[in-house]
Amino acid sequence: MIPLRRSAQALLALVLTATTQGASAVVTAIDDDGATVTLPVPATRIVSLAPHVSEQLFAIGAGGNIVGTTEHADFPPEARTIPRIARAHSVDLERIATLRPDLVLLWGSGFPPGVISSIRRLGVPVFISEPRTLDDVARSMRRLGTLTGRDGMPAADAFNAKIASLRAQYANRSEVRVFYQVWAQPLMTLSGRHVISEAIALCGGRNVFADLAPIAPQVSIEAVIAADPQAIITAEPGGNPSEALSLWHRFPTLSATRHGQLYTLNADRMNRHGPRLPGEIEVLCAAIERTRRVGIK
Repeated sequence: MIPLRRSAQALLALVLTATTQGASAVVTAIDDDGATVTLPVPATRIVSLAPHVSEQLFAIGAGGNIVGTTEHADFPPEARTIPRIARAHSVDLERIATLRPDLVLLWGSGFPPGVISSIRRLGVPVFISEPRTLDDVARSMRRLGTLTGRDGMPAADAFNAKIASLRAQYANRSEVRVFYQVWAQPLMTLSGRHVISEAIALCGGRNVFADLAPIAPQVSIEAVIAADPQAIITAEPGGNPSEALSLWHRFPTLSATRHGQLYTLNADRMNRHGPRLPGEIEVLCAAIERTRRVGIK
Protein backbone atom coordinates (compact mmCIF):
# COMPACT_ATOMS: atom_id res chain seq x y z
CA MET A 1 0.00 0.00 0.00
CA ILE A 2 2.82 2.40 0.76
CA PRO A 3 4.32 2.31 -2.79
CA LEU A 4 0.81 2.84 -4.25
CA ARG A 5 0.18 5.80 -1.92
CA ARG A 6 3.52 7.28 -2.93
CA SER A 7 2.67 6.79 -6.61
CA ALA A 8 -0.67 8.52 -6.10
CA GLN A 9 1.01 11.41 -4.31
CA ALA A 10 3.58 11.70 -7.08
CA LEU A 11 0.82 11.73 -9.71
CA LEU A 12 -1.12 14.38 -7.77
CA ALA A 13 2.02 16.50 -7.50
CA LEU A 14 2.59 16.18 -11.23
CA VAL A 15 -0.98 17.25 -12.00
CA LEU A 16 -0.75 20.22 -9.64
CA THR A 17 2.56 21.27 -11.16
CA ALA A 18 1.17 21.08 -14.69
CA THR A 19 -1.90 23.06 -13.64
CA THR A 20 0.22 25.73 -11.97
CA GLN A 21 2.49 25.98 -15.00
CA GLY A 22 -0.51 26.25 -17.30
CA ALA A 23 -2.01 29.01 -15.22
CA SER A 24 1.25 30.92 -15.06
CA ALA A 25 1.60 30.71 -18.86
CA VAL A 26 -1.54 32.82 -19.40
CA VAL A 27 -0.56 36.31 -20.55
CA THR A 28 -2.70 39.45 -20.60
CA ALA A 29 -2.22 42.98 -21.92
CA ILE A 30 -4.49 45.95 -22.58
CA ASP A 31 -4.28 47.32 -26.11
CA ASP A 32 -4.51 50.97 -27.24
CA ASP A 33 -8.28 50.66 -27.70
CA GLY A 34 -8.60 49.71 -24.04
CA ALA A 35 -9.45 46.08 -24.81
CA THR A 36 -7.98 43.27 -22.72
CA VAL A 37 -6.14 40.69 -24.80
CA THR A 38 -5.55 37.35 -23.07
CA LEU A 39 -3.59 34.41 -24.49
CA PRO A 40 -3.39 30.93 -22.94
CA VAL A 41 0.37 30.92 -23.63
CA PRO A 42 2.74 33.57 -25.05
CA ALA A 43 2.30 34.07 -28.79
CA THR A 44 4.68 32.21 -31.09
CA ARG A 45 2.97 32.80 -34.46
CA ILE A 46 2.25 36.48 -35.01
CA VAL A 47 0.73 38.41 -37.88
CA SER A 48 2.01 41.99 -37.62
CA LEU A 49 -0.02 44.41 -39.74
CA ALA A 50 2.05 47.56 -39.22
CA PRO A 51 5.72 48.37 -39.89
CA HIS A 52 6.12 50.02 -36.49
CA VAL A 53 4.78 46.93 -34.71
CA SER A 54 7.17 44.68 -36.62
CA GLU A 55 10.08 46.95 -35.62
CA GLN A 56 8.98 46.82 -31.99
CA LEU A 57 8.80 43.02 -32.10
CA PHE A 58 12.34 42.76 -33.48
CA ALA A 59 13.53 45.24 -30.83
CA ILE A 60 12.29 42.95 -28.02
CA GLY A 61 13.65 39.79 -29.62
CA ALA A 62 10.35 38.45 -30.98
CA GLY A 63 10.87 39.24 -34.66
CA GLY A 64 11.39 35.58 -35.43
CA ASN A 65 7.80 34.91 -34.35
CA ILE A 66 6.31 37.02 -37.17
CA VAL A 67 4.76 34.78 -39.83
CA GLY A 68 3.10 37.52 -41.91
CA THR A 69 3.35 41.30 -42.22
CA THR A 70 2.70 44.32 -44.46
CA GLU A 71 4.47 45.34 -47.66
CA HIS A 72 6.28 48.30 -46.02
CA ALA A 73 7.76 46.37 -43.09
CA ASP A 74 11.41 46.59 -44.17
CA PHE A 75 13.43 47.06 -40.97
CA PRO A 76 15.52 45.40 -39.76
CA PRO A 77 16.65 43.64 -42.98
CA GLU A 78 15.33 40.32 -41.65
CA ALA A 79 11.82 41.78 -41.82
CA ARG A 80 12.03 41.86 -45.63
CA THR A 81 11.94 38.06 -45.79
CA ILE A 82 8.59 37.78 -43.99
CA PRO A 83 5.59 36.96 -46.24
CA ARG A 84 3.56 40.04 -47.21
CA ILE A 85 -0.14 39.58 -46.56
CA ALA A 86 -1.34 43.20 -46.42
CA ARG A 87 -0.97 46.40 -48.39
CA ALA A 88 -2.43 49.90 -48.13
CA HIS A 89 -5.75 49.46 -46.29
CA SER A 90 -6.42 45.85 -47.25
CA VAL A 91 -5.39 42.41 -46.00
CA ASP A 92 -5.54 38.90 -47.39
CA LEU A 93 -7.86 37.24 -44.88
CA GLU A 94 -7.46 33.81 -46.45
CA ARG A 95 -3.68 33.94 -46.02
CA ILE A 96 -4.04 35.03 -42.40
CA ALA A 97 -6.22 31.99 -41.75
CA THR A 98 -3.72 29.74 -43.55
CA LEU A 99 -0.84 31.02 -41.42
CA ARG A 100 -2.67 29.91 -38.23
CA PRO A 101 -1.47 32.83 -36.06
CA ASP A 102 -2.14 32.90 -32.35
CA LEU A 103 -2.06 36.72 -32.32
CA VAL A 104 -2.75 39.50 -34.83
CA LEU A 105 -1.23 42.90 -34.15
CA LEU A 106 -2.51 45.80 -36.20
CA TRP A 107 -2.40 49.57 -36.48
CA GLY A 108 -5.84 50.82 -35.48
CA SER A 109 -6.05 53.77 -37.89
CA GLY A 110 -4.28 51.87 -40.66
CA PHE A 111 -7.35 49.85 -41.63
CA PRO A 112 -11.07 50.59 -42.05
CA PRO A 113 -13.30 49.30 -39.22
CA GLY A 114 -14.81 46.73 -41.59
CA VAL A 115 -11.42 45.15 -42.26
CA ILE A 116 -10.66 44.96 -38.54
CA SER A 117 -14.04 43.33 -37.91
CA SER A 118 -13.32 40.76 -40.62
CA ILE A 119 -10.00 39.90 -38.98
CA ARG A 120 -11.72 39.47 -35.61
CA ARG A 121 -14.21 37.07 -37.18
CA LEU A 122 -11.32 34.72 -37.91
CA GLY A 123 -11.33 33.96 -34.19
CA VAL A 124 -7.74 35.03 -33.59
CA PRO A 125 -6.91 37.40 -30.69
CA VAL A 126 -6.37 40.94 -32.00
CA PHE A 127 -4.21 43.61 -30.35
CA ILE A 128 -4.72 47.19 -31.56
CA SER A 129 -1.58 49.35 -31.62
CA GLU A 130 -2.22 53.09 -31.74
CA PRO A 131 0.48 54.97 -29.77
CA ARG A 132 -0.69 58.51 -29.07
CA THR A 133 2.29 59.71 -27.05
CA LEU A 134 6.01 59.01 -26.84
CA ASP A 135 5.40 57.19 -23.55
CA ASP A 136 2.92 54.96 -25.38
CA VAL A 137 5.65 53.71 -27.71
CA ALA A 138 7.78 52.46 -24.83
CA ARG A 139 4.69 51.09 -23.10
CA SER A 140 3.82 49.20 -26.29
CA MET A 141 7.16 47.39 -26.31
CA ARG A 142 6.63 46.33 -22.72
CA ARG A 143 3.16 44.98 -23.51
CA LEU A 144 4.37 43.15 -26.59
CA GLY A 145 7.03 41.62 -24.37
CA THR A 146 4.29 40.33 -22.10
CA LEU A 147 2.28 38.86 -24.98
CA THR A 148 5.30 37.11 -26.50
CA GLY A 149 6.99 35.96 -23.30
CA ARG A 150 9.95 38.27 -23.96
CA ASP A 151 11.50 40.99 -21.85
CA GLY A 152 10.38 44.27 -23.39
CA MET A 153 11.94 46.38 -20.64
CA PRO A 154 15.44 46.89 -22.13
CA ALA A 155 14.08 48.25 -25.43
CA ALA A 156 11.49 50.39 -23.62
CA ASP A 157 14.06 51.74 -21.16
CA ALA A 158 16.49 52.59 -23.97
CA PHE A 159 13.71 54.44 -25.80
CA ASN A 160 12.73 56.40 -22.68
CA ALA A 161 16.33 57.22 -21.82
CA LYS A 162 16.98 58.75 -25.25
CA ILE A 163 13.78 60.77 -25.11
CA ALA A 164 14.61 62.01 -21.60
CA SER A 165 18.08 63.03 -22.75
CA LEU A 166 16.69 65.05 -25.67
CA ARG A 167 14.03 66.61 -23.46
CA ALA A 168 16.70 67.78 -21.02
CA GLN A 169 18.99 69.01 -23.79
CA TYR A 170 16.36 71.25 -25.36
CA ALA A 171 14.54 72.38 -22.26
CA ASN A 172 14.06 76.13 -21.82
CA ARG A 173 15.10 76.98 -25.39
CA SER A 174 13.47 79.87 -27.20
CA GLU A 175 10.36 78.77 -29.05
CA VAL A 176 10.45 78.15 -32.81
CA ARG A 177 7.29 78.23 -34.93
CA VAL A 178 7.08 74.98 -36.94
CA PHE A 179 4.80 73.87 -39.75
CA TYR A 180 4.94 70.10 -40.23
CA GLN A 181 3.78 69.17 -43.71
CA VAL A 182 2.39 65.68 -44.10
CA TRP A 183 1.17 66.05 -47.66
CA ALA A 184 1.40 68.73 -50.33
CA GLN A 185 -1.77 68.09 -52.35
CA PRO A 186 -4.04 68.41 -50.53
CA LEU A 187 -1.98 70.35 -48.02
CA MET A 188 -2.13 68.43 -44.74
CA THR A 189 -0.48 68.74 -41.36
CA LEU A 190 -0.73 67.25 -37.86
CA SER A 191 -2.49 68.62 -34.81
CA GLY A 192 -1.29 68.63 -31.23
CA ARG A 193 -2.83 65.18 -30.73
CA HIS A 194 -0.10 63.49 -32.78
CA VAL A 195 3.18 62.04 -31.48
CA ILE A 196 5.15 64.19 -33.94
CA SER A 197 3.65 67.33 -32.45
CA GLU A 198 4.86 66.16 -29.05
CA ALA A 199 8.31 65.63 -30.57
CA ILE A 200 8.30 69.18 -31.96
CA ALA A 201 7.46 70.54 -28.51
CA LEU A 202 10.22 68.40 -26.96
CA CYS A 203 12.70 70.15 -29.26
CA GLY A 204 11.45 73.57 -28.18
CA GLY A 205 9.27 74.07 -31.23
CA ARG A 206 5.62 75.06 -31.47
CA ASN A 207 3.37 73.33 -33.93
CA VAL A 208 1.53 76.26 -35.51
CA PHE A 209 -1.56 74.08 -36.02
CA ALA A 210 -1.50 72.27 -32.69
CA ASP A 211 -4.95 73.61 -31.75
CA LEU A 212 -6.84 72.07 -34.67
CA ALA A 213 -9.23 69.28 -33.74
CA PRO A 214 -8.53 66.57 -36.37
CA ILE A 215 -5.34 64.63 -35.83
CA ALA A 216 -4.34 65.14 -39.49
CA PRO A 217 -6.17 68.27 -40.68
CA GLN A 218 -6.17 69.78 -44.13
CA VAL A 219 -5.06 73.42 -44.15
CA SER A 220 -4.81 76.21 -46.71
CA ILE A 221 -1.71 77.91 -48.02
CA GLU A 222 -3.18 81.16 -46.70
CA ALA A 223 -3.39 79.70 -43.19
CA VAL A 224 0.27 78.68 -43.32
CA ILE A 225 1.28 82.15 -44.53
CA ALA A 226 -0.72 83.72 -41.70
CA ALA A 227 1.03 81.48 -39.15
CA ASP A 228 4.40 82.47 -40.68
CA PRO A 229 6.38 79.41 -39.52
CA GLN A 230 10.08 79.84 -38.95
CA ALA A 231 10.72 76.26 -40.08
CA ILE A 232 8.79 74.02 -42.47
CA ILE A 233 9.47 70.33 -42.03
CA THR A 234 8.30 67.23 -43.86
CA ALA A 235 9.39 63.60 -44.09
CA GLU A 236 10.13 61.45 -47.13
CA PRO A 237 11.19 57.80 -47.52
CA GLY A 238 14.88 57.49 -46.75
CA GLY A 239 15.03 61.18 -45.88
CA ASN A 240 15.52 62.04 -49.56
CA PRO A 241 14.14 65.51 -50.42
CA SER A 242 11.50 65.56 -53.14
CA GLU A 243 9.43 68.37 -54.60
CA ALA A 244 7.13 68.26 -51.58
CA LEU A 245 8.35 71.59 -50.18
CA SER A 246 8.90 73.33 -53.51
CA LEU A 247 5.60 75.21 -53.34
CA TRP A 248 6.96 77.37 -50.51
CA HIS A 249 9.57 78.88 -52.81
CA ARG A 250 6.68 80.82 -54.35
CA PHE A 251 6.37 82.75 -51.08
CA PRO A 252 9.76 84.41 -50.47
CA THR A 253 8.42 86.61 -47.65
CA LEU A 254 7.54 83.56 -45.54
CA SER A 255 10.03 83.40 -42.67
CA ALA A 256 11.02 79.77 -43.30
CA THR A 257 11.51 80.40 -47.03
CA ARG A 258 13.36 83.68 -46.60
CA HIS A 259 15.93 82.07 -44.31
CA GLY A 260 16.12 78.69 -46.06
CA GLN A 261 14.66 76.71 -43.19
CA LEU A 262 13.00 73.90 -45.14
CA TYR A 263 13.85 70.41 -43.88
CA THR A 264 13.17 66.82 -44.94
CA LEU A 265 13.32 64.05 -42.34
CA ASN A 266 13.45 60.29 -42.85
CA ALA A 267 9.82 59.15 -42.97
CA ASP A 268 10.79 55.52 -42.36
CA ARG A 269 12.01 56.56 -38.93
CA MET A 270 9.85 59.57 -38.08
CA ASN A 271 6.45 58.26 -39.12
CA ARG A 272 6.81 54.86 -37.46
CA HIS A 273 6.18 54.66 -33.74
CA GLY A 274 9.06 52.31 -33.14
CA PRO A 275 12.49 52.04 -31.53
CA ARG A 276 14.19 54.21 -34.20
CA LEU A 277 11.95 57.21 -33.51
CA PRO A 278 14.20 58.87 -30.87
CA GLY A 279 17.08 58.93 -33.35
CA GLU A 280 15.01 60.84 -35.89
CA ILE A 281 13.62 63.16 -33.22
CA GLU A 282 17.26 64.03 -32.58
CA VAL A 283 17.53 65.06 -36.26
CA LEU A 284 14.31 67.08 -35.89
CA CYS A 285 15.69 68.86 -32.83
CA ALA A 286 18.90 69.68 -34.68
CA ALA A 287 16.90 71.25 -37.52
CA ILE A 288 14.84 73.33 -35.09
CA GLU A 289 18.03 74.35 -33.29
CA ARG A 290 19.56 75.56 -36.59
CA THR A 291 16.45 77.66 -37.16
CA ARG A 292 16.75 79.03 -33.64
CA ARG A 293 20.35 80.06 -34.25
CA VAL A 294 19.38 81.91 -37.44
CA GLY A 295 17.43 84.15 -35.12
CA ILE A 296 14.27 84.48 -37.19
CA LYS A 297 11.63 86.64 -35.55
